[in-house]
Amino acid sequence: MLDAALKSQLQAYFERIVVPVELIASLDDGEKSREILALLEEIASISPRISVSRDGADARRPSFAIKRAGSDVAVAFAGLPMGHEFNSLILAVLQVGGLPPKESPEVIAQIAALEGDYLFETFFSLSCQNCPDVVQALNVMSVINPKIRHVAIDGGLFQDEVLDRKIMAVPTVFLNGEVFAQGRMNVEQLLAKIDAGASARAAEKLKDKAPFDVLVVGGGPAGAAAAIYAARKGIATGVVAERFGGQVLDTMGIENFISVQHTEGPKLATALESHVREYGVDIMNVQKAVELIPARDPGGLARVRLASGATLSARTIVLSPGARWRQMNVPGEEAYRNKGVAYCPHCDGPLFKGKRVAVIGGGNSGVEAAIDLANLVAHVTLIEFDGQLRADAVLQDKLRSLPNVRIVVSAQTTEVLGDGEKVTGLTFRDRATGAMHRVDLDGIFVQIGLVPNTEWLKGAVDLSPSGEIEIDARGETSAYGVFAAGDATTTPYKQIVIALGGGATAALSAFDCLIRQASPKASRAA
Repeated sequence: MLDAALKSQLQAYFERIVVPVELIASLDDGEKSREILALLEEIASISPRISVSRDGADARRPSFAIKRAGSDVAVAFAGLPMGHEFNSLILAVLQVGGLPPKESPEVIAQIAALEGDYLFETFFSLSCQNCPDVVQALNVMSVINPKIRHVAIDGGLFQDEVLDRKIMAVPTVFLNGEVFAQGRMNVEQLLAKIDAGASARAAEKLKDKAPFDVLVVGGGPAGAAAAIYAARKGIATGVVAERFGGQVLDTMGIENFISVQHTEGPKLATALESHVREYGVDIMNVQKAVELIPARDPGGLARVRLASGATLSARTIVLSPGARWRQMNVPGEEAYRNKGVAYCPHCDGPLFKGKRVAVIGGGNSGVEAAIDLANLVAHVTLIEFDGQLRADAVLQDKLRSLPNVRIVVSAQTTEVLGDGEKVTGLTFRDRATGAMHRVDLDGIFVQIGLVPNTEWLKGAVDLSPSGEIEIDARGETSAYGVFAAGDATTTPYKQIVIALGGGATAALSAFDCLIRQASPKASRAA
């Protein structure tokens, strides 16, 4: 299953294993069990410190545990972790084998101090780009603290369990048998949910921070570029973000990032964060901004209040809060969110294999989603509000060539229908005739664009009628010393490269503002 080049690469990685690792399989007579056993034996053949046995007694088959010999340290996978989860598998082998985790000493201490018994179960799909973050975060937590146990489960393989537990979105995490979380989460976010006092302690640390010269709010491409350009000026720079990477983390394939022919969102987000950290920027992650209080006069301090209760101050601010998926805002949508209403076809599509689904939206995102889903599901109904599809012609041609796709235009979705537990259909109004129609469905994928994350900025800076931050060519807002960049602004064309350029512009403008202030020049290195 592993080619020679990959084996050679793994051999170099496995040299970092310092304690023996046991791969303990719980198998049945199925084809997937044979594939798993073959994979485990190939992995074990690469390093003398890795062994394989079929002594597993797990009731969930096929599955396997990765165990540190002579200890309680272990993680487990149910299914064949290939695709996006192959990296999770290799990282788990290394960490169980003694490779130190990359988390900060503070985070490691927080994990080790958790008391009680925790059994986490994460349901993933092999095509989900959000799932590995959750799987890897819980794996590393279980390696640090043996009281934390974790099994990552391929929902596409364990369909009966998915149905029994009513799982309609991945990643879905259960803690001790109860739903704990859904969606992408990192170690810090998981800890914040587990450790009740984490938020208060974080706020306590933040309140003592000295004012920044430039404080960037948002950790997407615009925020990362702004932080780098500001820090390179030798001034005190901070980034506060709800999740570093922003919307890029939810992007599957990126093929128009100049000079990089292909990459994936999570990989790009990791590279952005790594680059920012090289400059010593103070990154305050898992912190949500809830209020901006601009400076009263030039040379004064602006303040950003956080949901944790802490307040940060700065001489200049760069806003890059980004955007989120736009919702239909119809009855039933929120009630059946993650119960059939989904926003990521790559992540959740495999859960609807052989079923009937709808895609809402006829732009590039909607048509691409319909094409992808048509390869998995029984039937796709694409519903577009406009009188015609807005996607590129090549995508429309591909869509129309598929036999299991129905295209409906001039249609306004009016309600999501369900039985109390899951989606059963939707209704739409024909905008040409006024007639109402019902479509029986198992899932609905909403692909109708983005909405800026700017509600918390109302009254602080001028916003457009659609909620975007109004900026000029320098990235300057209506508030003195406050600049903005990225998808949350009035800049046209919401693209990664444009956000990067906007972030650089905003940071340079902020620096120009600083050197023209009457107050002392920035003095503290970033």
